[in-house]
Amino acid sequence: MNDLQTYRPVKGVFWMFVTGLLFVAVTALVKYNGTRIPAAESAFLRYSMGLVFLLPMINAMRQSQLTTRQHKLFWLRGIAHTGGVSLWFYAMARIPIADVTAMNYLTPIYVTLGAALFLGEKLALRRILAVVAALVGALIILRPGFREVGMGHLAMLFAAVFFATSYLVAKLMSDETNPAIVVTMLSITVTIGLAPLALANWVTPTASELVVLFAVAALATGGHYTMSMAFAAAPVTVTQPVSFLQLVWAVLLGAVVFGEGVDPWVVIGGLVIISSIAFITMREAVLKRKIRTPAVPATKF
Repeated sequence: MNDLQTYRPVKGVFWMFVTGLLFVAVTALVKYNGTRIPAAESAFLRYSMGLVFLLPMINAMRQSQLTTRQHKLFWLRGIAHTGGVSLWFYAMARIPIADVTAMNYLTPIYVTLGAALFLGEKLALRRILAVVAALVGALIILRPGFREVGMGHLAMLFAAVFFATSYLVAKLMSDETNPAIVVTMLSITVTIGLAPLALANWVTPTASELVVLFAVAALATGGHYTMSMAFAAAPVTVTQPVSFLQLVWAVLLGAVVFGEGVDPWVVIGGLVIISSIAFITMREAVLKRKIRTPAVPATKF
């Protein structure tokens, strides 16, 4: 751990706090845009317009000498992330913001399972119990049999799986190449992957819808930047708990701005999932192993 991580926890907390606000603003704008534009097209427009923010990475891309294997892994990640982003946009426009935010916390749990199955990480009994608790939290949110489970909720369940796959591949690639290359390749592959899905059911966007989606791209890019600043200033064990405030902002935003009300079961289920993530993160810190459970914003689009 470097000196920045040791002595600048307040700065890390601040930047993660800002990151949470930026990502919640992203969800609000997607919700505001509604369902007129198909989910895949909205995601495609967001990513294609977001490429402008990656222009400074051109030199790094030119200097990179990626192997055939690395190209294949980048495309695997792009395909997985394409699926996750499409499903996320679909869910965001159809179910309450708090539901989407709470269910997004499942992604680090899936990452834990994936790391054990595919990366050889040990899945101790404590981690198994934490995973089970998180799945119980998801059931509390969904409450099958007690309320209608819509397509938006199912979309979020599968979106979390796709995002977890994307993150696991990113973990492999971040050990082999420049992080800037990892981010740039994700944006390029996802834009290409979304293009045919968008064109298959294209709806001409209005000027105002384009402005909103450009704002989504700008805020998402800013969120990833402030998140990287948070990680540079403090370890994940310090910044992770701050990311959980997103559920608070989502509940308030949904209730005050979109009139969605406050569903106590969603809050309870979200807190159960959050507790599981916090336990896994803190346990890995105690055991002094390399932390692989991602901060929740890191799994977003």
